[in-house]
Amino acid sequence: MSRADVAIIGGGIVGLATAYRLGERYPDLKIVVLEKESRLAEHQTGHNSGVLHSGIYYKPGSLRAVNCRDGKFAMMEFCEREGIPIDVCGKVIVATDEAELPQMQKIFDRGQANGVKCEIIDKARLDELEPHTAGIKAIHVPEAGILDYRQVAERMGDRIREQGGRIMLNARVVGCSVKTEEVVIRSTQGDVVADYAITCAGLQADRVTSLTGERPAAKIVPFRGEFFDIRPAAQHLCRNLIYPVPDPNFPFLGVHFTRMIHGGVECGPNAVLAFAREGYHKSDVNLRDLMGALTYGGFIRMAARHWRTGAGEMWRSLSKQAFVRALQRLVPEITADDLSPAPAGVRAMALGPDGQLLDDFVVQQSDRVINVGNAPSPAATASLNIGRLIVENLAERLPTTVHGSVG
Repeated sequence: MSRADVAIIGGGIVGLATAYRLGERYPDLKIVVLEKESRLAEHQTGHNSGVLHSGIYYKPGSLRAVNCRDGKFAMMEFCEREGIPIDVCGKVIVATDEAELPQMQKIFDRGQANGVKCEIIDKARLDELEPHTAGIKAIHVPEAGILDYRQVAERMGDRIREQGGRIMLNARVVGCSVKTEEVVIRSTQGDVVADYAITCAGLQADRVTSLTGERPAAKIVPFRGEFFDIRPAAQHLCRNLIYPVPDPNFPFLGVHFTRMIHGGVECGPNAVLAFAREGYHKSDVNLRDLMGALTYGGFIRMAARHWRTGAGEMWRSLSKQAFVRALQRLVPEITADDLSPAPAGVRAMALGPDGQLLDDFVVQQSDRVINVGNAPSPAATASLNIGRLIVENLAERLPTTVHGSVG
C-alpha cells in the first residue's frame, strides 16, 4: 500500500495535464497517477488526429469555448518550451453549396464571439489556400494548427516524474472507498491511500465515477472514427486542414482532411457505434460494452432521432466508395486508389437518458473526489487549462499549510 496526497486516475492527456499543473503549483505534494495500460496516452490521446483547435465551433461562454482558447495558448507555450514540433498552419471550413452558407455564417459568428481570428473568404481566396477544394466560400482560421498529442503526453509524464510525482502503469482501478479523511483506491498494482482523488478516465469515465460512489452525469457510449491515409502521390490535394460545414443536428464535424505533423495527410473520420469501448477494429467486440450501449434508453432515443444520418455513417464504414464520395464533396479529385486504411480512434460520447449528448465539459465534485465525467474535443487542445481549473477547485480543499509556488 502506498500513500499520496493526491491520486489521479487516468494517464491520458487530461489526467497528465492535471498532475503536471498540480506539481507545478504545489511541488511538495505527493502525487500519484494510475494508468491501467502499459504506457501513457494509449486511448483517446494516442489516437487523436493531432489538431490544435481554435475554439470556433463552441457555444460562447461554454467551458469548451473558454478552455479551448486559454488552453490553446498554454499548449503552444508548453510545446515551444519543450521543443515539441507544432505547426500553426491554419484551416478552412468549406461551404460547397448555397444551402450551407447560413450555417457557415453561424459558425463564423461564434468564432467572432469567442475571439477567434477568422474571416469569411471567397472562392478566389480559397483557391489560393486550397486550390483543389470544391468550395464556393469558406471560413479561414489561420490560428488552427497540428501537433502530436502523444508526444505531449509523454513529455508531461517526464515532467511529472521530475517534479517528484509517481506514475503507476498497468494499474487498473478495481475499487474505491471514499472515507471521511481519505480515499482508498484499489488497483492491480496495489492499493493507494490518498487525501484526495481526481478521475480523468475518458472512455471509462462513467464507470470510474461510479466506483467513487458518485452517480455519473451521463453514460459513455463509444463511437469509432475510421480514417484513411492519402498516398504520397495525392497528398498535394490538401495543403493543410480542410473541413466541411458541419451538420448542426449531428455531434460530429464530418469527414475532413488533416495534414499530420510528422508528414502525410489523413482523411476522415466517419462515426459508427463501436462494439467495445476500446474497439479500434471492426472485429473488436466486448459484450458488456455493446449490450450496455444497445439497451441504454439514451442511445435508443438518439438512434431514433438520427437514424438516417447514422445509417449513412454505417454505410461509409462498409463501403470505401461511399467514403470517397463524401470526401469528393470537398476535394473532387480524390479517388479510392489514393486511400489506404489508417488506425481508427474511439471517442467517448457522454449521452444523457434523454438521448442528448453532453456537449460541454462535465466535472463532478464531492469532498474528497473530483470526477471529470465528460471531456470531449477539444480536450487535448484545452488539457493544460482544464488541469489548471481542476487544481484551482482542489486548492479550495487543501489545508492552509499547503503553499503553492506557482499562482
